[in-house]
Amino acid sequence: MQLNGSEIVIECLKEQGVDTVFGYPGGAILNVYDELYKHRDEIRHILTSHEQGASHAADGYARATGKVGVCLATSGPGATNLVTGIATAYMDSIPIVAITCNVGVSLLGKDSFQEIDITGITMPITKYSFIVKDVTKLADTIRKAFRIARTGRPGPVLVDIPKDVTAAVTEYEREELGKVTPDISQVSDEGISRALSMLESAERPYVFVGGGAVLSGASEEIREFVRKLDAPVADTLMGKGAFPGTDSHYTGMLGMHGTKTSNYGVSECDLLVVLGSRFSDRVTGNTETFAKNAKILQIDIDPVEINKNVIVTEEIVGDIREVLKIINRNLKQQDHSEWLEKIQQYKEKYPLKYHTDALTGPFVVEEIYRQTKGDALIVTEVGQHQMWAAQYYRFTKPRTLLTSGGLGTMGYGLGAAMGAKVGCPEKTVVNIAGDGCLRMNMNELATAVRHNIPVIEVVINNHVLGMVRQWQDLFYDERYSATVLRDAVDFVKMAEAMGAEGIRAESQEEFREAFAKALTLNKPVLIDCQIDSDDKVWPMVAPGADIKEAFDEDDLKNK
Repeated sequence: MQLNGSEIVIECLKEQGVDTVFGYPGGAILNVYDELYKHRDEIRHILTSHEQGASHAADGYARATGKVGVCLATSGPGATNLVTGIATAYMDSIPIVAITCNVGVSLLGKDSFQEIDITGITMPITKYSFIVKDVTKLADTIRKAFRIARTGRPGPVLVDIPKDVTAAVTEYEREELGKVTPDISQVSDEGISRALSMLESAERPYVFVGGGAVLSGASEEIREFVRKLDAPVADTLMGKGAFPGTDSHYTGMLGMHGTKTSNYGVSECDLLVVLGSRFSDRVTGNTETFAKNAKILQIDIDPVEINKNVIVTEEIVGDIREVLKIINRNLKQQDHSEWLEKIQQYKEKYPLKYHTDALTGPFVVEEIYRQTKGDALIVTEVGQHQMWAAQYYRFTKPRTLLTSGGLGTMGYGLGAAMGAKVGCPEKTVVNIAGDGCLRMNMNELATAVRHNIPVIEVVINNHVLGMVRQWQDLFYDERYSATVLRDAVDFVKMAEAMGAEGIRAESQEEFREAFAKALTLNKPVLIDCQIDSDDKVWPMVAPGADIKEAFDEDDLKNK
């Protein structure tokens, strides 16, 4: 049948099973929005307050559901406003498709009004960037974009469409969505055999779980693997929930703000099994001394990650879930009770702790955990509150912590929380924010109200840029350059002005009551939690130091 480009865009979205898009209209993309209006009963459009909010919402939708998230923007500044969200998704391997429209083909390259080379700009931060100048190639390009976004190591793809292409007419024929099969083409019997030999000869093995394990959907296989290997487990920020945080084998996060148990255990192990982690500097500390007593077995879908930051002993390139299925079938039951007992002693000696006599970030997170019974989708911004959420909320399922790990994007959380709630309407969705981050995205609270998206925004308000101030305290002789936010901004009034419920909490009891109320309201709620400006995230490893050099408040006092 004959369709114009805009009709083809919408039909291709329907082919891919897209039920929600996030975006902001403008002149260049107006034809697509006109067609979207005609299909509003089939595809829901969430009009955000800013295009960056749309890209983060598509990201949050993708992380929470496992589907491909979709965002739309017009040419020029509309398209460039997506860039930070696209980069956030790229760093964390999140499948989104960003569709932008540009000036007409004849106007490209002429500095036309609101023209920008968005494919050139986003090339380094996408798996692929397309510009479609021929309407006959539009349908296949959109299908290819979705296929690239969701296969192999997932990630964002951008499709830019000149306005005249959205109006041009060509023949369109519907295609059924093909099934995605996990890639284990590079997995050899010899590689599996070498891995099994390493696993069965280890005396002090440690399992280290990263974000790739979440994306692979390998949680069940990891639990079986850990039981058979009989080993302790640490994770990254991105790996939260791939292995249950309530399991006795679990020792907490690894790295700069990881537990002492995980940092000491990995430093002493003789085999480190790495499942879908890219060895971020925040995890490894000094790479020269990281796990220096251990052989390292790395399992990852992306060969680029092998030996990139840390040299490994053996690698298996392939989908983690499928690789572990093979290993689990062949791995003999191991017994490392003595090693696990030593790790347990570390857990008892070095528990996470905080001051319990005041309202603090850790208390807020633990109270959220108690009231949600550990069954919420937790979204965070970036900073101290992000680390407290990772430390004190015990994630037992994958896709339940949504956070910007690689890029560290302040302003990510509120958009992502809306996307997560739209994708998983039955779940309680809580965005844990800092007051600095809220200033970067609080306009999206109006979006949540406009579309009746009942997210709970919990603001850990210390009136400073907390994590930067912590570094200024510890490494810059308390020179608080541009990190103090004490001004007249009232977040409760701001929330109320936008149509949300605003509640202030200055004590533990006030927060208990405020959060309990928020759970009953079924509307956007902001809780402004007033905490001390000098509260810190403990433990901590100084940048570039050995992870064994983790220190906390007591260590500083005793130094």
